[in-house]
Amino acid sequence: MKKRIFQLLVLLSLLVFIVYTKPRDWSYEESAGPENWGKLAASNAVCAQGSEQSPINIVSSQVIGDKKIGGKQITYMPTKFTLHNNGHTIQANAITEKNRIVVEGKEYKLAQFHFHTPSEHQLNGQYYDLEIHFVHKDESGNLAVLGVMIQEGRENETLEVIWNSLPKEASKKDVSEKYLIDLPALLPQNQMSFHYDGSLTTPPCTEEVRWIVFEQPIEMSKEQIKAFQQIYTNNHRPIQPLNEREIIKE
Repeated sequence: MKKRIFQLLVLLSLLVFIVYTKPRDWSYEESAGPENWGKLAASNAVCAQGSEQSPINIVSSQVIGDKKIGGKQITYMPTKFTLHNNGHTIQANAITEKNRIVVEGKEYKLAQFHFHTPSEHQLNGQYYDLEIHFVHKDESGNLAVLGVMIQEGRENETLEVIWNSLPKEASKKDVSEKYLIDLPALLPQNQMSFHYDGSLTTPPCTEEVRWIVFEQPIEMSKEQIKAFQQIYTNNHRPIQPLNEREIIKE
């Protein structure tokens, strides 16, 4: 009898251990929010321990404007995308690899773009209403991300194509419909940008991500901004320390 009780206690202890050590899903609020991402799973440790985390506040006085970095080339064209509400943002997934960027001679292909509100990066301490992240991968899986700020203004006809169809509920699958989006029209006319070495802004916060953040924002109407914020009121990570990193303006 005592042996059986002992076995039950051991089993109960094991179950408790499994429950409390199982990786938890992350969010943008409460105990699973950004300040605790590094504690939710061992794979997220760099969220708390990393030295090159994103996003950052891009301050003019800290920007290097005369350093040659090899430039960037952006080759975008009108492309069809599927939409996905992954529980953290609305994401548009590319169904072709025709869109690409070349940074310092290395080619990265566009995989997807998604939205954050308010913006994740700051420019001289200023947040914008939204920020688009265009996520690219090279052949080895290395990442390069273009960041485009969005401010309130005129209706964005390019994004209106998908805006009335934004999936409001999280799902494991993409919406089946394919939407033709004029990608070049989503980039600002002024291509001046800031380059720095950073990370993913969501767990596991992987570093060695090449960031290119455009200085000039694009516009969306107040109604369009509100439509996204009714689905996600706040899905941005707070500003991270710059540490010893360089921000280069091109």
